[in-house]
Amino acid sequence: MGRSIGGISLSKWLAVIIAVAVVVPGVILRFLHLEGAAPLQALIYGIAIVGAAFLLSWAAEVLQMDVSQGLALALLALIAILPEYVVDATFAWLAAREPSYASYAVANMTGANRLLIGVAWPLVVLLVWLRSRRKSVSLEPSHGVEIITLLVATAIAFIIPLNSSIGLIDMAILIAIFGVYMWQLTRMPAEHPELVGPAAMIGSLPKARRRLITGVLGVIAAIGILLVAEPFAHSLVETGTLLGIDEFLLVQWLAPLASEAPEFVVVSIFAWRGAAAAALGALVSSKVNQWTLLIAMLPLIYSVSAGRPDSLPLDHRQVEEILLTAAQSLLAIILLLDLRLSLVGAGALFVLFAAQFAYPNIHMEMVFVYVLCSLVALLVGRKHLTKAFSGLKTAVTDPKQFSEHT
Repeated sequence: MGRSIGGISLSKWLAVIIAVAVVVPGVILRFLHLEGAAPLQALIYGIAIVGAAFLLSWAAEVLQMDVSQGLALALLALIAILPEYVVDATFAWLAAREPSYASYAVANMTGANRLLIGVAWPLVVLLVWLRSRRKSVSLEPSHGVEIITLLVATAIAFIIPLNSSIGLIDMAILIAIFGVYMWQLTRMPAEHPELVGPAAMIGSLPKARRRLITGVLGVIAAIGILLVAEPFAHSLVETGTLLGIDEFLLVQWLAPLASEAPEFVVVSIFAWRGAAAAALGALVSSKVNQWTLLIAMLPLIYSVSAGRPDSLPLDHRQVEEILLTAAQSLLAIILLLDLRLSLVGAGALFVLFAAQFAYPNIHMEMVFVYVLCSLVALLVGRKHLTKAFSGLKTAVTDPKQFSEHT
């Protein structure tokens, strides 16, 4: 038998101990302020993010014993994408003093949103197919709340560019949308999840100890991600600069990829272990976060930095970036109306995303392509629309009754 502390066998908790241990070097490096060796620093920070992501995934699984899966995944998503908030808030703050940073703030936000749908969503479906040869991933019916929220937020996103700025009124509307979304999630009942591995060990503990350990792991993961993700993004961008990659591309794609790394790792763990619905649900929750709160934060931080109520200005390129991101979101929502993302649908999202790199200067043409694909998807799936909207409406209006009947 292994050594035990406080009645807990250390051998059984080896995975948790290792996950905590690999976070520590990244946190220590964060405070050393070492110069140079960007690739090595990126490696250390990256390993720390992986460790924190494992801790976060276990905590989120166990949390479902006390709250609904939707609320647990929403909290997981919020923690996992905190680094993206930090990076974008920095750009918005600097934009009040140096206007060029306004384009960086929007580029980072749109890049993060498009990466989420264009890469992370297809990644989950691909992992599920590789693992079990299943050709689709289905969401729990309760995730209809996220679909409705995304549909409303996407409609707002199409309107925002009309003023060539993101204003405080936009901020208020988006925060209200997110508030209603979170309120709906709190109304949903908790269900006993199927736990495996470390999550199962934590879940088998007495309630008080289970909640304490879950909270501790969540806090460690959140602190680790907050401390490590930003320097990870900087070291990764610095590595890209050393390799001669364009600065704007680094801001729009490489920096968001680095700050989204915790989210990507968490959902990959979920998908590979068979929790495909939770993986895709977490990503949909992240999209809600980024498509509401992340956008709303930009004019708020900009105004605070400027010392007066103001709107974050958008140039012509950024208007196109937002419209393109909104068009991508529209297609993704339509593909999810029946709460299922197929291998074909995931492939379409990835191919259209990849096309933006092959043809980087055709933003409005890509908007047209996304809208056209959305209309085709609506036409093909028209038989399921009545049932889909009926189910989504029930999930929003009476989530407890809906859960009982499903």
